[in-house]
Amino acid sequence: MFLRQVYDDALAQAAYLIGCQQSGEAIVIDPERDIDRYHALAAKHDLTIIAAAETHIHADFVSGTQEFAADPSVQVYLPGEGGPDWTHAWTGGRSNITLLMDGDSIHIGNIEIKAVHTPGHTPEHLSYLITDHGGGATEAVAIATGDFVFVGDVGRPDLLESAAGIVGNMEPSARRLQKSLAERLDLPEYTQILPGHGAGSACGKALGALPSSTLGYERRFNGALSLAQTNAEEFVSVILSGQPEPPMYFARMKTVNRDGITVTGGAPKPREMTASEFTSEAQAPKVRVIDARSDRQAFITAHLPGSIFGGLGDGTIVNAAGSTIADDEHVLLVLDSADDADEAARLLYRIGYDHVDGYITFEDLRSSGVELETLEHFQCETFDPGTVKAGEVILDVRNTSEHNERCYPGSVCQPYTRLTAALDTLDRSTRYYVHCQSGRRATVAVSYLKALGYNAVLMDGSCEASYPKAS
Repeated sequence: MFLRQVYDDALAQAAYLIGCQQSGEAIVIDPERDIDRYHALAAKHDLTIIAAAETHIHADFVSGTQEFAADPSVQVYLPGEGGPDWTHAWTGGRSNITLLMDGDSIHIGNIEIKAVHTPGHTPEHLSYLITDHGGGATEAVAIATGDFVFVGDVGRPDLLESAAGIVGNMEPSARRLQKSLAERLDLPEYTQILPGHGAGSACGKALGALPSSTLGYERRFNGALSLAQTNAEEFVSVILSGQPEPPMYFARMKTVNRDGITVTGGAPKPREMTASEFTSEAQAPKVRVIDARSDRQAFITAHLPGSIFGGLGDGTIVNAAGSTIADDEHVLLVLDSADDADEAARLLYRIGYDHVDGYITFEDLRSSGVELETLEHFQCETFDPGTVKAGEVILDVRNTSEHNERCYPGSVCQPYTRLTAALDTLDRSTRYYVHCQSGRRATVAVSYLKALGYNAVLMDGSCEASYPKAS
């Protein structure tokens, strides 16, 4: 059996290419939308992808199953346990799509992949038990858990309410998740856990950075899993508290993954633009500029007015764009190098942005003589909250759980990933001092607010030394 994790650092997302080397056939579990890289990896190992499968209707990226389904030679397997509300509506009766129920199996050569209904994160969620019969095995070697069990954590059950707006869903989902964790993991301790996400994902609050684990290890050291199996009421309380606020684009991902998105056949190819072309197009309606340079301090020092910081190097671009840009808007990119254009366009494509029209390197922009601006800022550690005057507000763009642990007295918490939804509560005549934990999230927030005409100042760096504990 061939098994390879294909990991997206920016989205902290894991897909799995699983192949039978005897038959030369392979399947991809939870692919992202730019499926050419899975085909390339399979071909490198003399495999042909004949199937693709989803664990659930994803909230954080556009699933690649729609792209795979456009090829009639690829069989696509989707969860069928979600009822009328959470069954894929885009399938259109295609003959190469199968809805899986609990206990159904997929066969890839000598490999059996068995669906296990594990609801809680979502109603339809399936995990996949993987057994290599070609090696004589009669028990599963691994389980692809999607957003059911992670290394060090379990999937969050609140997203249908907190991201998709389905009121009253959180607690029932948490109880379903607890039941799944208590009842659906009756497997040997050596069973490998192949999670759908790693550290940095907003699909949980304490995900580990290891690429995989074993069920035995997680039973011992995964606090959420242990709690689910010992104290149902406490689990429900703990799992629903302290979850990070989901980016704005999560609601849209739920919709397009359930209802469908245009199959384009690949990521957009932004064209290189001259400075005059770029600045002219940047002024057009429904156009946003993302400055994807990796050096945040370089952005603070000089950038195109109206551009939003979304560094490519550490994946900031995903949440920055996904939290500030509407799905019908067009994107222009400022880059360190022309070599970054494909990666940036792919990341945006993975979260549903098909109109990434053009790019320019910052050096070409600067050398053209176009007007640039500096982001107004000061070091957070020097800040005295006692100097805040009438008409000024300290805006904390960290997660609510972080704010509740320590914050400036009188500060307002509005997580940067949900800032778009809170614009009606902000006043353009107010001066906002904006901070986070390191300055990265605050830089995104300040650049976005300034692009919309708000008076925002960046408090850069860590504020740990200058604020007391919250009362």
